[in-house]
Amino acid sequence: MMSPIEFFKTLPEKKCTACGNAIQEQADCYGDVCEECDDPAR
Repeated sequence: MMSPIEFFKTLPEKKCTACGNAIQEQADCYGDVCEECDDPAR
């Protein structure tokens, strides 16, 4: 059985659903769009 630490280390990086770029996740981040695509000035 895989340890929880190894499980989380092997997860693929999260990608933006709008542009496909990798998202730099934070502890409380549940979004699926990167900051650039989520920018209201865009």
